[in-house]
Amino acid sequence: MDTMSVAVARRMALAAQGFADPRPEAATRRHLRRVLSRVQLIQLDSVNVAVRAHYAPLFSRLGDYDRTLVDEAAWAHSARKPRLLVETWAHEASLVPVQDWPLLQSRAKRSGWWRHYEPILKRSPAMVDDILAVVKELGPVGAGRIEREVVGESQRRQGPWWDRSEVKKICEYLFGIGQLTTGTRRSFERLYDLTERVLPPEVLARRVSPEEGARELIARSAQALGVATEPDLRDYYRLGPEVSHQAVAELVEAGVLEPVRVRTWRAPAYRYAGAKTPRKVTGRALLCPFDPLIWERARTERLFGFRYRIEIYVPEPKRQYGYYVFPFLLDGELVARVDLKADREAGVLRVQGAFAEPDADVPRVAGELAAELRLMADWLSLDRVVVGERGDLAPILRRA
Repeated sequence: MDTMSVAVARRMALAAQGFADPRPEAATRRHLRRVLSRVQLIQLDSVNVAVRAHYAPLFSRLGDYDRTLVDEAAWAHSARKPRLLVETWAHEASLVPVQDWPLLQSRAKRSGWWRHYEPILKRSPAMVDDILAVVKELGPVGAGRIEREVVGESQRRQGPWWDRSEVKKICEYLFGIGQLTTGTRRSFERLYDLTERVLPPEVLARRVSPEEGARELIARSAQALGVATEPDLRDYYRLGPEVSHQAVAELVEAGVLEPVRVRTWRAPAYRYAGAKTPRKVTGRALLCPFDPLIWERARTERLFGFRYRIEIYVPEPKRQYGYYVFPFLLDGELVARVDLKADREAGVLRVQGAFAEPDADVPRVAGELAAELRLMADWLSLDRVVVGERGDLAPILRRA
């Protein structure tokens, strides 16, 4: 069994995620495909403090690209530009390549939270047929319109997003089991459509066993991670430990995965057979909280010595770094973090806090970070970058 240092594992992981690839001068659909071949899927999230989560990983890897590349690939396809991505539950709610849909419907994944809505089906078995009929007639269509059609305006319940009506819950259930998917989005609202009208017939016709699905998904995880422990591999698509252990063993036997030892890692590791290890990784990137490089917090700490938590759900007085914090990657190391907010009304990218990591070359970090923040502001059509007072890096970043 080969033994590698954490530095080698880190370079391997960064290359697998696309950070050894040069940024293009002008990103095209071909570059989008290249990033997708590295990361495999893109997480969706409703938070829009700085930028929607599904746009940010592409900016980290491609620079100042046109966000309509993602929109057209996922929601505004045409005969000339066919759909590349479809929404489903993968790591969380995610955009995945269309051809991977059968793998995620193979029952390799653990049952999702939407299974809690099954008692509603038992109480109102006709509701599914009613919802599907409305979607068939009106789709792509939002949950509010479906609800009005199914239960009538006078009975419609009001409330915040977590107080979903039974119709909305069943829509999410049908989305979870694959009968509905997102036909398109309107101001980020999901408009449901029948899956059979969204995906090509050959994709829908493919049947995959749970065992084959698990092997394929773990192989994709390994390709995206480069080198990883079994829990790392299973977390990428949120598979259960039973199917993951079996899939890893079968992929080792097939030569797709190679057992390795990474110094300081307690658990055994596995290297993807096609993984590359560049001699060095250069360049810079701001990583949104939902970037696949840093999804798994324990792995991030093992690879980079960087302890990271999303503090959105932490009460403000207890936050250490801020509400929506982007780690800053520079030449293969996580060297700083910034709490960002896009103030669209004022045309300002606000750096509400800026913090350097121990042993960071602070003057260089500040200069590189300032340049990347200026690039992000331009990408978001914001006029200025304004650095606040919080954090040890803030004064020198403000000067830079």
